Amino acid sequence: MTDRIEAAAAELRPLLQEFILWARENAPGSDSNLVGPVVLWHRLIASDNVGRWKRADLRTVLLDRMPQVVEDPDAAADGMVSAVRAYLTFLSETDRLATGSSSLKELLAELDDLEDDFVDAMEDIVVDQDEYEDDEEEDEGLGDFEPFADELAELPTIRLRPDAELASATRQAALISKARDLAVWVGSERRVGETSLLTDAEITEALAALGLPAPAPGGKPLADSVPALWNIWNLAIDLDFLQPEGEDTVSADADTADWPFEEDDDALDVWMAGLHSIDYGDPELEDEDATIALSGLTRALLVRVLLATGSKPLAELRTELAEAAAEYDERGAEAWAAATAQYGDPLNPVLDWLAGYGMVEVEHDQVRLTPLGMEGVVHLTDDADIELDARPAIDAMTALDLLSFSAELPEEEADAEFAAWMELREPDRAAKELLEAAAEDDADALIRVQAASMVGSLGEVAVPAWQDALDEPSLRPYAATHLAQLGVDDAPPPTQADTHWLILDMLTISAGLGRPEFVSSLDDIGNVPNLVNLLDVIWKVPHPHLEELLEAIGKAHPDKQVGKAAKRALFKARSTHN
Repeated sequence: MTDRIEAAAAELRPLLQEFILWARENAPGSDSNLVGPVVLWHRLIASDNVGRWKRADLRTVLLDRMPQVVEDPDAAADGMVSAVRAYLTFLSETDRLATGSSSLKELLAELDDLEDDFVDAMEDIVVDQDEYEDDEEEDEGLGDFEPFADELAELPTIRLRPDAELASATRQAALISKARDLAVWVGSERRVGETSLLTDAEITEALAALGLPAPAPGGKPLADSVPALWNIWNLAIDLDFLQPEGEDTVSADADTADWPFEEDDDALDVWMAGLHSIDYGDPELEDEDATIALSGLTRALLVRVLLATGSKPLAELRTELAEAAAEYDERGAEAWAAATAQYGDPLNPVLDWLAGYGMVEVEHDQVRLTPLGMEGVVHLTDDADIELDARPAIDAMTALDLLSFSAELPEEEADAEFAAWMELREPDRAAKELLEAAAEDDADALIRVQAASMVGSLGEVAVPAWQDALDEPSLRPYAATHLAQLGVDDAPPPTQADTHWLILDMLTISAGLGRPEFVSSLDDIGNVPNLVNLLDVIWKVPHPHLEELLEAIGKAHPDKQVGKAAKRALFKARSTHN
């Protein structure tokens, strides 16, 4: 059966690649990756002709086969039917729906009929999996970060370097340059094969173009002897340097030859697109089961270096990872020995890939995360839904960074960040930067209050910045209030509208803390008559959260008078807005 699956997959690959390109333009909301298993099993159990689809085929594949083979039932429940709908439309619009097929209208109607049953089947699988996980404790994989979540949460603050420095480092990544060179060698519309992408002669040319050594002659086909080439090929696809063109061709993207890109954002986007290529650093062994036993080794090394605050002796890593491999897989020790025999050290391919991607440096048998590596591991932990205290380095922290992070910190810690940030700036310049940052989003009341507090602590040196802020509607209430407190001549006095804006900002923040805090903040404003009087006039303030706050007051406040006043105010605000 395995041979049949591999042959069918090879047969379908060009068609699926063309569908992926079609879907980008014609069905952008569908997940084209979900189509592959459906099309494969349609070919294996329903029809020898990949273009012939009948209504009964859909039920056979989706309801009978998919529940047995689906890998991610959650994703399948969310998007598989819509993806199949897009695929069938693709076949019809490109004249690939073969003779003998049901009409597209009939096929789509059948999909509609069975969608609920399919979703129910996927949800049953999810329930079964949850019950199994409750009953059986499974060992985590070698590359999983979850077992280290508590330790990661306790790490001291991780400081990340600015984008300009990181982008500069990406331009030096040797593996990205090799991926570019391979794509440039591929050129435009190079035909690829079904079983081996390139012929032996092409493989030899590609190795030469990349400066990779040709393997010694042996009993294996050449294509099976050059895993390094295929890793770079896959990286080029991850980076969008290579893209499928048509059924059996591949082409270099038009911009590939321009790497390294000049714009920092563009350079970082490319590097981030290939971040998960770190898995290509795992050892590849003759025995497939042994290879699987060491899968995740690259990630396992990264998380251990991170836990050592970015630097760890190679010998310690080798010992820990050998023990981890033996613990997580019954063939782990055997696989480690095989990797030692093949590579000299199982960590050699891991470190070679990470160094080539700019993420680690090895010096005097010490493995150290580079700034780019630290950035990458922080993203990987975030992908694993594990929280880290990661912030920009103080010298790289913008005013908006400072405001955003400080808003989430305890007061003493926020004060320390502010003090360290201020040491690198003149107070008048700092005040200007903070207020400009606060003005970027007039809907963010918390950032605005945070900025006003920080700038207010600077005293008279901040007067010019406050005067400039009078022209910014969201900051004018704060500027007028602080200028009045400082006794600045000719400063406009705060108006009633300014006071109302400040109240709405305060309510916006308290609403985000929960119902009890929100009601408490309403009580702080005054008694019921005062609150009703306020609601009778505050609806005129053009605050970005006015309507949602009035609606929340009507629902949350226990007094009926206040609720009625809030509803009247909401009606007036909406009428005025409309």
